[in-house]
Amino acid sequence: MTDFKESKAPVTTITINRDKVSEPTNNIYMAIVIIAKRAEQIQQEMKESFKKDLETLDKIQETLQEIHEDPAHIEISKKYERLPKPWAMALQEWLEGKIKWRFADEADQDKVF
Repeated sequence: MTDFKESKAPVTTITINRDKVSEPTNNIYMAIVIIAKRAEQIQQEMKESFKKDLETLDKIQETLQEIHEDPAHIEISKKYERLPKPWAMALQEWLEGKIKWRFADEADQDKVF
């Protein structure tokens, strides 16, 4: 699972040279598809991590009958809101060469996946 806190991805929008993005594949469209697929994976991991954090908190607070604007829930939400967006994390991983990709088989090399 990805450690979201360790990501060096920017929190705000920045301009990146498209040649750097397309360099590993020599095809900007293929690179974008690969980055988008990784962003979906990161988003799913973030969602699962968020649910796990809330479930852990709920187990601790089972004795409370009614929860109104629980500060602990709010703090967990803020923690995830402060993280870089999944697409930014995926793009940063791509630029650092951390994403491994391959074709489904040799016959499908002209296809993205």
